[in-house]
Amino acid sequence: MGFIDRFLRTRKFSRGIHPEDHKRPAADALVRKMPLPERLYVPLLQHVGAPAHAAVAVGDTVQKGQRIAAPQGAISAAIHAPTSGRIVAIGDIVAPHPSGLPVAAITIDSDGRDEWTTLTACADPFALEPAEIGRRVSAAGVVGLGGAAFPSAVKLSGGRDANVDLLIINGGECEPFLSCDDRLMRDRAEEAVDGIAIMLHAAGAREARIGIEDNKPEAIAAMRAAAAGHPKIRVEPVPTRYPMGSEKHLVLALTGLEVPAQGRPADVGVVVHNVATAVAVRDAVRFGRPLVSRLVTVNGACVREPGNVEVLIGTLADEVLEFCGGLRADRGAPARLLMGGPMTGMQVPSLRVPVIKGTGGILVLDADEVGLRTPGPCIRCSTCVRACPVGLLPLEIARRIRAGDLDAAVKFGLKDCIACGCCAYDCPSHIPLVQYFHHAKGELAARDRNKLRNEATKTLAQARAERLERETREKAETAARRKAGPDPQPAPAPRPAGAAAPPAGESA
Repeated sequence: MGFIDRFLRTRKFSRGIHPEDHKRPAADALVRKMPLPERLYVPLLQHVGAPAHAAVAVGDTVQKGQRIAAPQGAISAAIHAPTSGRIVAIGDIVAPHPSGLPVAAITIDSDGRDEWTTLTACADPFALEPAEIGRRVSAAGVVGLGGAAFPSAVKLSGGRDANVDLLIINGGECEPFLSCDDRLMRDRAEEAVDGIAIMLHAAGAREARIGIEDNKPEAIAAMRAAAAGHPKIRVEPVPTRYPMGSEKHLVLALTGLEVPAQGRPADVGVVVHNVATAVAVRDAVRFGRPLVSRLVTVNGACVREPGNVEVLIGTLADEVLEFCGGLRADRGAPARLLMGGPMTGMQVPSLRVPVIKGTGGILVLDADEVGLRTPGPCIRCSTCVRACPVGLLPLEIARRIRAGDLDAAVKFGLKDCIACGCCAYDCPSHIPLVQYFHHAKGELAARDRNKLRNEATKTLAQARAERLERETREKAETAARRKAGPDPQPAPAPRPAGAAAPPAGESA
């Protein structure tokens, strides 16, 4: 790519920030495989949409890859046993979420054999109908592994229904500290390209472009070599700028097309999937393997041996940390524990929570990395405005939220905020702007739920009033008929002249 091309591409996406990436040495360490845990805690909600419904009972014996929870509704995902063993509990555990609230989960005690259930392989995925590929992906419980965890089969079928022209594969991995996608592209490039080709066939797109930030030269080289024999698949480096991994901004950087507010990439003829999702799709379609493990970056100054680890879904994060050598004694107590990246990940009170499908990282940061500072007053310098990759006015949105005027915040674009954290990162007053936006979105969601609940209550009350009115009216009509007495018998019709009289005992 020449200088002019690089300049024009940077101009397409000139906002955002450029934080220190902190990806090495974790990105350069070879992938390690986590030993089989004794117990796994598998939540029923690891994806966007409705939680899965348990399909096993306590005491059941399961094999690795066996479906243990079925999807519910149009947007949901199946859950499978990460190893063979016995179901010992179905109930609440602590969720991998800042709230620490309970979430329903299936607990499995491993039998140590790690035996797979019978899988259905496919020698030629390209001979399958796109709908059949979607069914296999759905049956395998594959979701977006970039963090959003949207059911992949829904995206594939939605792309075909929308007649998309372009499949974009997100290999940006713009979050600091995380390198699991980088490592996957270096080590499993041919598998990733094979999965991309299968997704291209399933989505019905004309071509695929793999966007990789230009700070990952090893991944770019590996993916280019693997895609050399696929004329419909191109690797395109993109500028290293956060949040390049946001699908809307990756679309803008690769195509120049802007996804409309409140819209989806399909609205501009594009569908976006993560590169790790492509490998999971390949495993599901070619080998029938469900999604039961993933690569997780374990990083931060407090980690003794940072790196990328292949982890079974349901493994406790503190066990993964112990596998990586535990905490460094010379760094003191961790200042922050995160599941995911430092910008969009979830701060958790403890690492006694399970790894789920969307967990890309386990970060244990010290005080220097967190950079804790006391927030000051807004000086209206507009630094947050320049940093916002969506082009919003974060200071004005935050001002309305502090005043409790959520409707005004929505008018200023609150719902278009992607919660990337750029505004808070660049704010010279250290105002936690993104926390304001998270809070406001939660309040709006609660308000919408209350509105729906009130409307449902109103509908039920109206139906009850109509029923009581109808019953009262029917009772009144019945009482009026009783008061009027029995209906009078009609007079007999006169006999025609010359007609014979009826026999005795018969009426005329």
